[in-house]
Amino acid sequence: MTTRTCTSAASAIALSLLFAAVAPPVSAQPVHIALVRTAEQAGLVDITTLSPDITLDMRYAGPNNFTGRPVPGYEAPKCLLLRPAAKALAQVEEDLRGQGYGLQLFDCYRPAQSVRAFVDWANDPLEQSRRAQQYPGLDKPALLGGYIAETSGHSRGATVDLGLLDCRSDPCSVIDMGTDFDFFGPRAHTDAPDITPTQYRNRQTLLQAMQRQGFANYPQEWWHYTLSPEPSPTTAFDVPVR
Repeated sequence: MTTRTCTSAASAIALSLLFAAVAPPVSAQPVHIALVRTAEQAGLVDITTLSPDITLDMRYAGPNNFTGRPVPGYEAPKCLLLRPAAKALAQVEEDLRGQGYGLQLFDCYRPAQSVRAFVDWANDPLEQSRRAQQYPGLDKPALLGGYIAETSGHSRGATVDLGLLDCRSDPCSVIDMGTDFDFFGPRAHTDAPDITPTQYRNRQTLLQAMQRQGFANYPQEWWHYTLSPEPSPTTAFDVPVR
């Protein structure tokens, strides 16, 4: 889907984890998958070519994610983005380093095949290995529809999931943001009222740094940002991350 909608009180509270565009809304035109075979043909670039020291923690290339296993389509732990988004993200990293911070990247471009793999996972009632960590207040069938859908804004190459690092000493260390990445629940909302003042300040530091370079936050996920306006709002891709 290309927008997030809340169709019940439950979905108004819970966050849509992965699969829709962030505010502000994009064009209502249908999104199509481009018939390209490589990242280069899609115009996707590796963020490390612009920001060599940025920290990668690409969750879906390994087992540390809500599915508990590497996700099809992620053949390498790389962050690929369309060049305008990659350039803007590299500038965020540069700005933050000047303040003693850095970025920890969890996900960038997401192949359409990976989104389909998430749907297949959600339809498997037996795989519940990460429920306690990431969706403790929800039954797995409730993730479908409002939470896991058939398309993702990440597949358009201008959306990133990321956290904040303290880089005042070497190596950088993870900063407490109040929840882990990909947590289903109200505490993941950017302005959640029940996080500590320090956690709130950390989220605001990330928010302000991203906004300065044109990224818009989806307010139900402190980690989720999309470059606005999107470079390619009606085109998605299905080339593997490799």
